[in-house]
Amino acid sequence: MAQKSNRKTPSSKQEAPPAPWGSFPLMELSVLAGLILIVIGAITGNATQLAIGIALGSLGGLELSIREHFAGYRSHTTLLAGVVFVLTTGITYFFAGEIPGVRAPELWVCLVVGVTLGGVAWGYLRRTFEQKAGVPYKLR
Repeated sequence: MAQKSNRKTPSSKQEAPPAPWGSFPLMELSVLAGLILIVIGAITGNATQLAIGIALGSLGGLELSIREHFAGYRSHTTLLAGVVFVLTTGITYFFAGEIPGVRAPELWVCLVVGVTLGGVAWGYLRRTFEQKAGVPYKLR
């Protein structure tokens, strides 16, 4: 005869955090619009439509990641820190040379700035998730 275990299992059926705008499917519509623009841009060869489609689809996924992370539902620390790295590197590379009297930086300088700020963001995001969820990460 098999004995029942007396251990209590934590409930893994935690609800995902609700969107701030209620039940309106804004994220889903953003991803759908992005997919449509990607297909149209790929068929017509329009790079602008393709880029806007990729941006819209990415924003839909990023919004969900931010909401889940800061609610303590799932950790998206590395993804969000990667976004900080990419944005920081891109902004530094493309806009630092636009400042009067400042020479355009070398790519390695932009990467160092991106890695530094991405690392700082990673530490902050990790601490924030640990405080909210009580654990450093969650697997399903």
